[in-house]
Amino acid sequence: MVIQLNAREVALKIINTIDTNAAYANIALAKELGAQQLSDQDRRFVTELVYGTVKAGATLDWILEHYLSRSLKKVAPVIRNILRLGVYQLFFLSKVPDSAACNQAVELTKKYGHAGTVKFVNAVLRNAARNPEKVVYPAMQDDPVRSLALRYFHPDWIVKRWIERLGPEEAEALCRINNATPPLSLRTNTLKISRDKLLAVLAEEGVECEASQWTPEGILCYGFPALGSLQSLQQGLFQIQDESSMLVAHVVAPQAGEFILDVCSAPGGKSTHMAALMSNQGRIVAADVHEHKLALVEENAARLGIGMIETKVLDATKIGDLYAGQADRVLVDAPCSGLGVLRRKPDARWRKSPVMFRKLPELQLQILHSAACCVKAAGILVYSTCTTEPEENTQVVDAFLRSHPEFVLEKTGKYLPQPHGDQETVQLWPQRDQVDGFFIARMKRVR
Repeated sequence: MVIQLNAREVALKIINTIDTNAAYANIALAKELGAQQLSDQDRRFVTELVYGTVKAGATLDWILEHYLSRSLKKVAPVIRNILRLGVYQLFFLSKVPDSAACNQAVELTKKYGHAGTVKFVNAVLRNAARNPEKVVYPAMQDDPVRSLALRYFHPDWIVKRWIERLGPEEAEALCRINNATPPLSLRTNTLKISRDKLLAVLAEEGVECEASQWTPEGILCYGFPALGSLQSLQQGLFQIQDESSMLVAHVVAPQAGEFILDVCSAPGGKSTHMAALMSNQGRIVAADVHEHKLALVEENAARLGIGMIETKVLDATKIGDLYAGQADRVLVDAPCSGLGVLRRKPDARWRKSPVMFRKLPELQLQILHSAACCVKAAGILVYSTCTTEPEENTQVVDAFLRSHPEFVLEKTGKYLPQPHGDQETVQLWPQRDQVDGFFIARMKRVR
């Protein structure tokens, strides 16, 4: 027998799973929403509570410290999460009455705690509701890092990096957009339908959408029913893919009949996009080190009606041993810090560490060295990441070119659908370009 839970208890259950099991927010949310029979309104409320509470993480703990007489670390995990959920509603959801936030937190504590914790939660949240003025954020002029980190829910070390590179005003704009809900981005499967016709189909299905200004296949959706209910998805008329990500295949510019290597391919958005640009004619080997992720590539290719993609379980740092000098074009969409896509992954900011910048560039360079061996004479090598950080982007490309004089950097910008011809490499920023942060570099083998 399935016991039906209310929205706040569903949210608490998901937050506990994320907190105690290190589960990914999007996966934990989708799994639990699938198990519960909630109204559309409650599903949206649960999503807001989960993503908001997870995203605000350290700020919620900082706020709670203003109303606690003991360390938050000494509070049982489930009670700690009830408090976080309550504080998020009190301070950041203006449409939720304070009484509802407090009363529901007390009811949850009755179920998951004991009489003592019920009194504790009630006292803390009532105090916070009555005395919100106790919370005063550091002023920008006194401590810009801490001010932005607390007000916009980012780790101090990330904010510090961005302030040093961009200045405080633009760093604030970047933090702000990372907290905004981005539109859902779709790529038209041009093997089956044109973008204009897909826009009409989606409108008939109740999707509020418009054409992307960045890519000829892109569509942005702002309001839509559950994706799984759309016939257009099941029929393979589109692939969910970010606008920035769609640009990569255009920079690769694959031609029908060519042999293409996508060395870090899962879940297959770029591989299937290149197949569409090639009119499903030629050969694409989509490689990845994780076999279970390649299953996603195969599922997406089958749904989209693509038959030219071969999947292979391969370590990208060793792929040069297998395909030496064979590929017309090679794409290295490298594993990276993902700091360009934080707005799409509310929990990701808290999983990152500056240690990444000592480890990832070494791996990225190893992959590029191996992938370069696969490129034919006059062939193309494209390097991309979904990050904004120079250690993983320009510095990796520069190091690669210094050790590989047989490659030259092309004007990557001229290969974009909306050309930026003077750009040797392309770096997109959410706050400047209103798309996910992405880096792309196109190199040609000249000997």
